[in-house]
Amino acid sequence: MSKDNDDYDYLFKVVLIGDSGVGKSNLLSRFTRNEFCLESKSTIGVEFATRTIEVDTNTIKAQIWDTAGQERYRAITSAYYRGAVGALLVYDITKSESYEDVEKWLKELRDHADANIVIMLIGNKCDLKHLRCVQTEDARLFAANEGLSFTETSALESTNVELAFHQILTEVFQIVSKKSQSNESNDQSQRHGSSTIEVNAINDGVKKSKSQCCSA
Repeated sequence: MSKDNDDYDYLFKVVLIGDSGVGKSNLLSRFTRNEFCLESKSTIGVEFATRTIEVDTNTIKAQIWDTAGQERYRAITSAYYRGAVGALLVYDITKSESYEDVEKWLKELRDHADANIVIMLIGNKCDLKHLRCVQTEDARLFAANEGLSFTETSALESTNVELAFHQILTEVFQIVSKKSQSNESNDQSQRHGSSTIEVNAINDGVKKSKSQCCSA
């Protein structure tokens, strides 16, 4: 039985970042509404959409923010990194410039977001194999060196879109769950007079956090 949109266990904010035109908005619409628009226009500022999924019998509500890729909006969108627990860093496999800019986006993300944010590198438009400029193995190696997960997607054909979002939300959930278990263990140890080492993890995703907004 599906749950009501406001009936969830955890609320996670995820941001989509990358150059303009790489397909971030269509990844968002494909995952949240199962829609694709061939004539979608560049995002102005920031927009977001939500969708709930089930992870280990828990209902996760994902609030996914689509940040504009244009340079002139960088200062505006940087404020929206605050509170994000996950990020999809997107490039277009047919545009080498968008892949070259990945390092710049990654630096900006790490400068503004929580240190424990879960990041996935996404090579979008994998349906355009005949126009490929960025090799899969090059991107996979870069992601491994930077500690990122990686996959290639096609918002047009819906290839790996569900997989990408589910994977990053599951990773975030696992971190939050471990932190919760650690906190419970710390409480028990303190009651018994034992000392423990604090485990740093993502601070968002408090259970039943409907009253809290995960944006800045």
